[in-house]
Parts: sequence; C-alpha cells; structure tokens
Amino acid sequence: MDPVAALERLGGTSDAATLLRLTTRRRLRRAVARGRILTPTRGRYCLPAASEAVQAAARLAAVVGLRSAAAHHGWELAVQPDAPELMVRRGRKLSVDQRTDVSVHWTNLADDQVHDGVTTHLRTVLDCARVLPFTQALAIADSALRHGDVMPDELAAIDVRGAGAAAVRRVLRHADGRAANPFESVLRALCVEAGLEVEPQETLDLGTGEVRPDLVCRVLGVVIEADSWTFHASRKAHRRDCARYNLLTLRGWLVLRFTWEQVMHEQGYVRWVLTELMRSVGRPQVAGNLARPA
Repeated sequence: MDPVAALERLGGTSDAATLLRLTTRRRLRRAVARGRILTPTRGRYCLPAASEAVQAAARLAAVVGLRSAAAHHGWELAVQPDAPELMVRRGRKLSVDQRTDVSVHWTNLADDQVHDGVTTHLRTVLDCARVLPFTQALAIADSALRHGDVMPDELAAIDVRGAGAAAVRRVLRHADGRAANPFESVLRALCVEAGLEVEPQETLDLGTGEVRPDLVCRVLGVVIEADSWTFHASRKAHRRDCARYNLLTLRGWLVLRFTWEQVMHEQGYVRWVLTELMRSVGRPQVAGNLARPA
C-alpha cells in the first residue's frame, strides 16, 4: 500500500512498526525523502497536514484549529482535513485570495485557549465536538484522552452553552480513552447513534481465558469487532482471531464484524446492520441469541 494512504488509514500518525504492516520500508523511505511524510521524532511518522497548517496560519496571522490542531497535537484523526483549518477572531476580514486553499472559521478565542499559534488541547476537543460530525469528533476526543492530553474529569467538569452545546455534551459524554484507534471510535459512534450502548476494549472471561473485544454490549450479549487486516499481518494472528470469534459464539455472544472500508466509507450499511440488531431485540426467535451470557 502507498505509505501516505496507509498513514491516513492509521489516523495520520503512527509508529514505524504499525505503519510497516501496511507498506514497505523502501516505499516509506521514498515518501519521507519526497516530503510526503514527516518524521517529527525518531520512529514516529505523520502526514504534513499539521506543518502546512502552521505555515498557513503564520501567513494569515491566524490560529491553527479543529482537525489541523488535533493533527498538530499528534492525535489520530478519522478523516484528514482537505485544507488547513484556521481560526480567526470575529470581526476580522479576509480577502478571497487570503481564504484560498484554507478553511477559515471565525470565533472568539481567549488568550489562554491558544498556545504557540495553535488552540490548546481542551479547546481543540471542544471546537471539534461543536463543528464536526459526531463520528469524527468522538474519534478526536478519544485520541486526546488516549494520549493523556486531556483528562476525563476535565471533560466532565465543562459546562457547555451556546450554539452546538448539545453536540459537544454528546461527545464529552461518550469520549473514552480506551478506544484503540479512530476506526474503533467511529464504529462506536455509529453504535451510539443507533441507540446501542457499548464499552470499548472490555475484558470478558470466557472460561478458558480472558479476551478483550473492540466493543461489548453486555446487556444484549453482543460483541462488535472492528476488523482490520492491518492487524492480521500473519496467519498466526488471523488464526487466533478466528478461534476467539468461535469461542465467543459458543459462549452465547452474538459477534458482529465490520471492516475498515465499511465503517469509514459504507456507513449506511453499518447503520442498517445496527438498526436491524436493535429491531430484533424483541423477537422471540432472536431473543435467545441476544440474551446476556452467564
């Protein structure tokens, strides 16, 4: 796979070992040499979107915000921005030429909400929650928690008001640092939208050992897996996953599996499956399968 496409699939930033599951060292070295991929630290790779946003912000005396700020903070994104996302204070005017090749958002920014020309960690999470679709915003909030850049109690203490407050509260309520990656976060967001409450990376004791599926709904006895061949780099890994799925089924769990392509590009299908699942809860012929395992 092209290393840029691989890095986009991984959220825009990755360590070498994970990235090399999807591409080759030769292709990666070539992409770095051509500036298509940057190496902010040894063994770490990222797309150039963040640095491009910093340059655009400096040119316009603006602030890096939203997904560009999230990328600058080193967080994984579900969807990369098409252009640098910048923020300017309300009332400021920019010409058409100045707005070319950038996405400008007018807002009120306090001095303590900006650091080195980029919105702070907390402000970035809140802005993304207010502006972006729930699936993308949840992935960013999960990533911020996973990296330890914001804390759960910090999010819980926020009193959100104004336009978009309901969207922000929804993201803050469901944000969870246990999510392994944006792929899983987006799948969880789709579950939430369908009315299915799931826990990420929940440990289950199957009698012969513990497993940790991507998403678990204990009430319905449902396990949902974000299946990516990124982590099936060997036959051994694939064989292990198949054995785990079989054991979950034998222990009474209903297992649903979705690919990266389905979750990121065929969300209508995923929503349909989840809707059918919720509809089937009350059906006698299905209720036995959906009963909570002992």
